[in-house]
Amino acid sequence: MADKIGILSIDQGTTSSRAIVFDSNAQIVSVAQQEFTQYYPNDGWVEHDAEEIWSSVVNVCQQAINDAEIKGYQIKASGITNQRETTVVWNRKTGKAIYNAIVWQDRRTAETCRVLSNPDTEAFIKETTGLRLDPYFSATKIAWILDNVEGARSLASMGELAFGTIDSFLIWRLTNGHVHATDATNASRTNLYNIKEGKWDEALLNLFNVPSSVLPEVKNSADNFGDISPSLFGKAIPITGVAGDQQAATVGQACFEKGDIKSTYGTGCFVMQNTGDDIILSNNQLLTTIAYQLDDKPTYALEGSIFIAGAAVQWLRDELGVIENAADSERMIEEADPNTHIYLVPAFTGLGAPHWNPEARGAIFGLTRASGPNEFVRAAVESVCYQTHDLLAAMKADGAPAVALKVDGGMVANNWMCDFLSSILELSVQRPTVMETTALGAAYLAGLEVGIFKSLDDIRTNWNVDSEFNGSIASERRDNHLANWQKAVQATLAYAAIE
Repeated sequence: MADKIGILSIDQGTTSSRAIVFDSNAQIVSVAQQEFTQYYPNDGWVEHDAEEIWSSVVNVCQQAINDAEIKGYQIKASGITNQRETTVVWNRKTGKAIYNAIVWQDRRTAETCRVLSNPDTEAFIKETTGLRLDPYFSATKIAWILDNVEGARSLASMGELAFGTIDSFLIWRLTNGHVHATDATNASRTNLYNIKEGKWDEALLNLFNVPSSVLPEVKNSADNFGDISPSLFGKAIPITGVAGDQQAATVGQACFEKGDIKSTYGTGCFVMQNTGDDIILSNNQLLTTIAYQLDDKPTYALEGSIFIAGAAVQWLRDELGVIENAADSERMIEEADPNTHIYLVPAFTGLGAPHWNPEARGAIFGLTRASGPNEFVRAAVESVCYQTHDLLAAMKADGAPAVALKVDGGMVANNWMCDFLSSILELSVQRPTVMETTALGAAYLAGLEVGIFKSLDDIRTNWNVDSEFNGSIASERRDNHLANWQKAVQATLAYAAIE
């Protein structure tokens, strides 16, 4: 008879779906992961097959649940965390997507944003949503699908279509179409949600030409999102926690105090700083967002978004073939020629914060005949550290300086990277004992709703440092690296401006 409590966390990311079962002490019981196909139909376009995402989620959940149950765990609740902004529009009758999911990295609506752009509109969007007018967010993606799939606008006007970020799509499917909902963190990433008033904004819906009929209900991050149908995994499992991946990592890192800051290094890199009750509208190209919402009370954050982090190493592996396995990166960096330095600006799908240039594309500077695979890998990893420096400098300029940085995500298993990051930032970098902080955050929210965790203080006691890095490269060398990085970024932006 199972008597140990398990929480199922569904972590639906940009390149893979994972399911992790955590116990009531926030320790990992079982893990399953499955990659899925990335589609690039045009320059700057990125898509996923929603059906492939769904099947991957079902597969990994089944595997993780089975493994946990063999160990005597009973799944009491489930949470969902997801790649944010990625947009799915599906038919309410069939549950099928009417077009591929348009991924957050996708830049196809850059021209739409240019047409809509004027100082008043941009100021209104920033004041209302905390975001920018940019293809990154969901609103223009929704409109593109409705305008480019035959008959879609007509179906939407009849109430037959539903929009959702990936969390909503999964909730719909997991509950057999009984629940169409999202949480406040995901809603806050659409360019359609008023983060001050906590509701979908009519003026924004009109601006982006998105009908309200397609929108999900917005709930707290810890809330009742319905039950997973017993037909899927043998019994009903309550869905009680939902948050976008970066917000979930903020919860997983126990960033509950104003000023707490974390940086997640996955496909992209995202720095988020808790600003408490304060909505800080950035003067330095950062985003204002909802970190989490509990009991109808939002906690806000400043965020910097880097589109390409781990994806740069993935590119070296999959497209160039200069690395066999991402786990080899640390060894290759240590074998790189210390006298041969190249700089990679990984703007494969544009540059995010603090530049926000959708036209920028990747570039490499400083190549010599001595530049080989090891130097390329080092440049890719270093680029993530330089971009993080740019984000923290912007936060400091906005009056939100960092004291220490909590890090997580696949890339931070690389000790060399963490040490170099600390050197470049001139900050202590703290890596937690549980690295799967995104999935853990969703589990915490789910457990909070059903009483497995009693409070945020209860959750905070589980956070422990595995390693702390305090890099010590010479300041002259650090300044030289940053100066060369800035020259590379400016050259990349200059190239993007050439007609």
